[in-house]
Amino acid sequence: MSARPESLADVTDIDCTGQVALVTGSTSGIGRVAAHALGRLGAEVIVHGRDRQAGEAVVEGIREEGGTATFVAADFTKTGEIRALAAAVRANTNGLDLLLNNAGGLFRQGHRVEGIERTFYVNHLAPYLLTAALLDHVREGARIVTTASDAHRGAQFDLDRVHTIDGYSGMGAYAHSKLANVLFASELARRLESAGRPVVSNSVHPGFVPGSQFGRFLPGPLSGLFRMLGGVPGTSSVADGAAELLHVALSPDTAGVSGRYFSGQSPASPSNAAQDPGAAAHLWDRSAEMLDIQVPLGDVGARRGP
Repeated sequence: MSARPESLADVTDIDCTGQVALVTGSTSGIGRVAAHALGRLGAEVIVHGRDRQAGEAVVEGIREEGGTATFVAADFTKTGEIRALAAAVRANTNGLDLLLNNAGGLFRQGHRVEGIERTFYVNHLAPYLLTAALLDHVREGARIVTTASDAHRGAQFDLDRVHTIDGYSGMGAYAHSKLANVLFASELARRLESAGRPVVSNSVHPGFVPGSQFGRFLPGPLSGLFRMLGGVPGTSSVADGAAELLHVALSPDTAGVSGRYFSGQSPASPSNAAQDPGAAAHLWDRSAEMLDIQVPLGDVGARRGP
């Protein structure tokens, strides 16, 4: 039996009693395993996903382990449901201590959601909107963790591409959305600090996790290969991936650390494109424009790029 992720992250002694944690994409994969771990550590866990039956099963499992959990369904291709998720969190809790922006996907076919390429919408705009709607609900000392990927290293920042699906590449779209995740997390950290908010924001690479069900989005032959890799040394287990999230979300070593990209439970340098302050600021403002919302933390001032 594999070790629990809280043990792998060396956070078994962390007491999360009284804390509220929202884990998006927690009906399967690393999100589900992280949600269970947070429940065992005493947090009140809000489980999120599209499938209500799967969500209720996760809630039941957390409760059987002595934890507290509820489920809120939301499809991240639907703006109204993202807003409803935020509203439910606000209505049913007194504050939020942990926001794990973990939901995402890689899609075989190119589609658009409200005029935006679906991968970018689900992987970046949805968590951007959710985070914006919850910013004034997160408590002092809260941690916001966004699941990115080392796949971002294969992308260059180009917002023009998100308005079309011509020449669509599933992996190309995914890599670009993961680059957006890293830029988003770092710009959120900067704006929170500028606003004097004692809340941290970081992104994390959870590893190559065949057991995460990520492979279900890949073309047939690759999907089968991805599943087979689950037994290959050097690949990460689902518990390993969840441990990466827990390390950034709970470890004393990451307390007060903000605006960083983590891999292997250590700060890592993302790609040069992911370290461009001008791109981060531009993404922040354009994302609000795409969603037709007021720029979150817009009153802290824009940052000029090189």
